[in-house]
Amino acid sequence: MSSLAFTVLFVGFLVLSIVIRFWLASRHVRHILAHRNAVPAQFAGRIPLEAHRRAADYTIAKTKFALFVILLNSAVLIGFTLMGGLQWLASTSLDIFGPGIRYQLALVLAFALISGLIELPFDYFRQFRLEAAFGFNRMTPALFFVDLVKSTVISLALGLGLVWITLLLMEQAGNLWWLYAWFVWCGFQLLMLVLVPLFIAPLFNKFEPLQDESLKTRIENLMKRTGFSASGLFVMDGSRRSAHGNAYFSGFGAAKRIVFFDTLLERLAPQEIEAVLAHELGHFKLKHIVKRIAVMFAASLAFLALLGYLKTQTWFYTGLGVEPMMGASNDAMALLLFVLVLPVFSFLLSPLTSLGSRKHEFEADAFAAKYTNSQDLVSALVKLYEDNASTLTPDPLHSAFYDSHPPASVRINRLLSGGAA
Repeated sequence: MSSLAFTVLFVGFLVLSIVIRFWLASRHVRHILAHRNAVPAQFAGRIPLEAHRRAADYTIAKTKFALFVILLNSAVLIGFTLMGGLQWLASTSLDIFGPGIRYQLALVLAFALISGLIELPFDYFRQFRLEAAFGFNRMTPALFFVDLVKSTVISLALGLGLVWITLLLMEQAGNLWWLYAWFVWCGFQLLMLVLVPLFIAPLFNKFEPLQDESLKTRIENLMKRTGFSASGLFVMDGSRRSAHGNAYFSGFGAAKRIVFFDTLLERLAPQEIEAVLAHELGHFKLKHIVKRIAVMFAASLAFLALLGYLKTQTWFYTGLGVEPMMGASNDAMALLLFVLVLPVFSFLLSPLTSLGSRKHEFEADAFAAKYTNSQDLVSALVKLYEDNASTLTPDPLHSAFYDSHPPASVRINRLLSGGAA
């Protein structure tokens, strides 16, 4: 492939993805506005009209903000690639550190820091303007920046180590470097399943054992019925940062733990909490987690193999505005270019990912209905939709393209009809 052909292909896919995103967003906003002043029939009497309107306004505000971020990210992408941003970073890093692994790590680090600084104002706006405007933000600016420092340090400590190993393999492991890198990456992901719940998550939130003995007994009985074991039941201080509520289980092997947001426990009745947890346990018992990990591993193997081919092709660099370095390794540049452009070319696969996720949600609902009262799950979902300001009337096409969960009306209708499977 020629450099010009790849440039045209890249720009074409980028423009196409932007057009599709804006078209879907406009449909979504119009559909929500058209149904803003009437609560859907199946939710009448359960969700007040004012709460329904608030959810509509919140969803529209998030959608419009997301479009602005899409334009920004697209401009940054062009700036890094075709307008020479990465080329300048590479030249500057090479001048300072000279050829070798230090230069390559410096290039990756500089790219990561610049990208983070660009995103910072928008993360701040999202938290302290958008979320705050609808009553969800409970985070202070001080906590925001403390979290930022912690996450940056952790990312550097873990991420740079993984990048360093990958670059060494790219340089020294021959043509099959991508296969060895894949083994390293898979091992890293599995290690994180243990490290995150035990060591990393507690750096950001407090996790205290569940104190409500009656609820604890109810949950333990549910775990016995479903054949699930966990290292403990914990309550997380989610209210310190947000009014959103949730429950989840995390970890792997002996590190598995069940976690409830304190906001969830405050809002739901014990039988509703049990039903929500049964849904989450359904994901585990039906091997959804294992299946998702397997798909992620398979996709990463294919992508690394593709990178193994692309890093040897001059048109891959020049087609994206970069001249391969003479007298220095181009592995870090290949890695960065690949990370930048992969979302552009894989965007059209989003509906397939969403379809598989929604199928798992239906199956987990059916599992919960088998081991708890389906009416309790319906009641819990209605409360969560209201509390989290989740729109009840998404555009069907927008939802099919993006949403990992089925629309509220479809999901609840299946539960009420006994056909959630």
